[in-house]
Amino acid sequence: MHILLVASAFNSLTQRAHAELRDHGHSVTVELALQDVPLWDAVSRHQPDLVVAPMLKSAIPQKVWEAYTCLIVHPGPVGDRGPSSLDWAIHEEVSRWGVTVLQANAEMDAGDIWASVACPVPPVGKSDLYRNEVSDAALSAILLAVERFASGTFSPQPQPQPQPQPQTGGGAEGVARSRAYFDQGLRRIRWESDATETVVRKLRAADSFPGVLDELLGREWYLHGGHPEDGLRGRPGELLATRAGAICRATADGAVWIPELRARRAPGGPAMFKLPAVLALGDSLPRLHEHPAPPPAADASLRTWADIRYREDGPVGFLSFSFPSGAMSTSHCRRLLRAYRTASSRPTSVLVLGVAGTSSPTGST
Repeated sequence: MHILLVASAFNSLTQRAHAELRDHGHSVTVELALQDVPLWDAVSRHQPDLVVAPMLKSAIPQKVWEAYTCLIVHPGPVGDRGPSSLDWAIHEEVSRWGVTVLQANAEMDAGDIWASVACPVPPVGKSDLYRNEVSDAALSAILLAVERFASGTFSPQPQPQPQPQPQTGGGAEGVARSRAYFDQGLRRIRWESDATETVVRKLRAADSFPGVLDELLGREWYLHGGHPEDGLRGRPGELLATRAGAICRATADGAVWIPELRARRAPGGPAMFKLPAVLALGDSLPRLHEHPAPPPAADASLRTWADIRYREDGPVGFLSFSFPSGAMSTSHCRRLLRAYRTASSRPTSVLVLGVAGTSSPTGST
């Protein structure tokens, strides 16, 4: 088949869908949904057999979905609706979530269901969840939906009817619930009373975007990334230490590491971007102790944050790294090289270098 991918950005999921669909023998092209290009013009130019939207922030116009079958990838289980699905999943601490491929119609996220694949939700930030478990489930769901469409015999299932009022708690699949946009009022951190687990959950749900709006050293910042710290303590809200560009801030019962900050955009000013927290704060940051990461042999149950980690499993050594926004400065490269040389000196047979990830079996319907 000739498949057109329509996306707001050629992000990791769109790239992966493009590659895997081509590997399955399909002719695949990509069209970005840009504000100055009418989507109808782009779609009609390609004349696809099927339109698939792996990551689309805007609605597909009626003229398009009436003329072509358009499949939307929604990062939520059957019945879930709304723009903040993964934010709510992390906020509600669900253990299982899912991805649904549905057909575009007049109501957002309410079209007939072509495929749904479940996935686990480990205790990670939204971006890690999206790139790993959600991405795996999305690809399985896309391939299943495309196979069903190509067969010409599959009839998509209608969405469940909405409940009179949204239920609370982890999202049960098969129950329609429309969730509100997860705004900054819900994300707000109350440093005096919020425990570490609560703060980490709020930070993880905002992760790469939009961040958690907060006040720090007299300015408003969006906080990005959150990792628990068991060893350091202080007055709630107090800055305690730095480590590799991140700052450690006290909670009501412990502390958290925050790797990145983004200044709030001034009215009429340019868009701001994320920076390592220490670099963003600059001269306003008080003198703090640079707290080193614990050695690999330290107690594994002690929770803390480090952008470079090493562990061993029998004859295999694992050297993992995770730098803010994936960027590597000269300092990052030098520290990673030192860690590599140290790991290479260990009595192991194999050294695995990369970013640590999670994977678990998924279930599809």
